[in-house]
Amino acid sequence: MEDIPGAALSEGIEWGWESFPEYLDAIEGQRRVVDVGTQVPHGAVRAFVMGERGAKNEAATEADIEAMAAIVRQGIEVGALGFSTSRTLAHRAIDGEPVPGTFAAEDELFGIGSVLGELQTGVFELAPAGALGEDLAAPEKEVAWMRRLAAATRRPVTFALTQNNNDPEAWRRQLELAAEAAAEGVPLRPQVHGRTVSILLGFSTFHPFNFTPAWGESGVGLMPWPEQVARITADPELRARLVEELSKLADDPIIAGFMNPSRIYILGDPPNYEPGPHDSVAAVAAARGADRWDTLMDLMLVDGGRELLNSPVLNYADGNLEPVREMLLHPTTAFGLGDGGAHAGQTCDASTTTFLLSHWARDRDDGRLPVELSVHKLTQATATLFELGDRGVLAPGFAGDVNVIDFDNLQLHRPRKVADLPGGAARLLQTADGYVATIKSGEVTFEDGEHTGAVPGVLLRGAR
Repeated sequence: MEDIPGAALSEGIEWGWESFPEYLDAIEGQRRVVDVGTQVPHGAVRAFVMGERGAKNEAATEADIEAMAAIVRQGIEVGALGFSTSRTLAHRAIDGEPVPGTFAAEDELFGIGSVLGELQTGVFELAPAGALGEDLAAPEKEVAWMRRLAAATRRPVTFALTQNNNDPEAWRRQLELAAEAAAEGVPLRPQVHGRTVSILLGFSTFHPFNFTPAWGESGVGLMPWPEQVARITADPELRARLVEELSKLADDPIIAGFMNPSRIYILGDPPNYEPGPHDSVAAVAAARGADRWDTLMDLMLVDGGRELLNSPVLNYADGNLEPVREMLLHPTTAFGLGDGGAHAGQTCDASTTTFLLSHWARDRDDGRLPVELSVHKLTQATATLFELGDRGVLAPGFAGDVNVIDFDNLQLHRPRKVADLPGGAARLLQTADGYVATIKSGEVTFEDGEHTGAVPGVLLRGAR
C-alpha cells in the first residue's frame, strides 16, 4: 500500500471482513483518538469483481460495471463518504502494473459515479491522469469528463491538482476550467496541497547512493542507517567510491528526474519547505568549489546522518510556492493531499496542515494568507465538501473539536525515523511545538503534544 511496509500491514491488520459493510463494522469496533471517515476504493472493488482481468486493467464489461456499482452502492448506503479512484501512473502494484482502474473507460467511471447521483450523497475523488506531466494532453481531457460527471450526477468531483515539471502551466488551465464549471453550478473541486510534494532523501530514508554498485557490494546497504553513517565516516575509500560511482549514474532517468542536485534542497531543522536557489546541493557545491555528489554526501552526514534533503517532485517547477499560493486562494479549491497515512518512509506530508498556519499565515515574507482563511480551509471548508454538517464551526450543537494553538510559537521539527509500526517496521514521524491542547468531542486528547490517553474518536457513517 504505497509507502507502508508490507510486513507492517501483514502483522498489523486483523482480516475480519470481506464486504465493505463488514469493513466498516471492524473499524467501528476499534478505539481511536480522532473520528474517521471512509471512501469506497475503486482498485479493491475492481479486483474483487474482475479478478486478474481487473488487476491487469482490462476493459470492464457491462456486467462488471453493474457488479462494481452494486458494491459501491452498498458501501455508500452503510456510511462511506464517497468513492475514490486513481488514474496516475505513479500508483503501481508491487509487480509494476498500474493499480486497478488506472485506465478505466468513461462507461465504467460514469456507471459507478451514477450511484452517487442516484443516492444524492457522496464525493467522487480521484488522482487524475497526467499528474506527473507524463501526458501533456491529459489535464484538459480529464477535467472535461470530470465536469460532465459532476454535471450529470450533481455530486462533487474533487481531484488532485499540482504543478508538474513537464508542463508547469497545466494547473492554471485546470483551474480556469474549474472556474467555468463553477460558474455553471457544476461542483468540480480541485484539491490542492499546501507546499511541495517531495521525496525526503537521507540515510534514514532513501538516497541516490542506493543505486551504486558499492552500496551493495560493500555490505553497507545491509546495515542500520546509524551504522552506515559510522562506516562511511570511518572509510574514506568507500566514500570516494560511492561518490565516483554515483557521478557515472548521473544520467540515469530516476536520478536525473528525481535526484538532480540542482533540485535537491537542504531541509534543515526547523525545516525549510520553501528553499531558495542558494539552498540547493548544486549551489552549495558551487560555493565550496566542490563536487556536487561529494557535497551531497557531506550534507547527508550532517547531524550524525539525521539531516534530510528535500527533493520536490511536484509544486516547485518555478523554484518557489507562488503557484501553490494561487491554488490556495482560488475559490474552487479544497485543501488536502497530505497523504499522511499512505506514505511512511520517504515523505512526511501530514504536517502540511501545520505548515499552512505557520508558513502561509505567519512566516512567509511576501504573500501571506489571512489566518482566518487558513483556519477555514482546514475546518469548515473541508467539512462542507464532504457534507459533514455537524463540524467545522465553533458553535452550539456542533462537534466539540478544538485545537488550542500558541500561534506565535507554532513550529515544525525535522522529521525523524522511528520503528514503531507492527513488526518493528519504521516510519517518518514529525512533531511540532505550539499545540497547547487538542480537544475531541469535548475530551482533551493531547496536551502540549502528549497523548492524554483519551480515545473518543468514532467512525463517521455518511453525510450529516
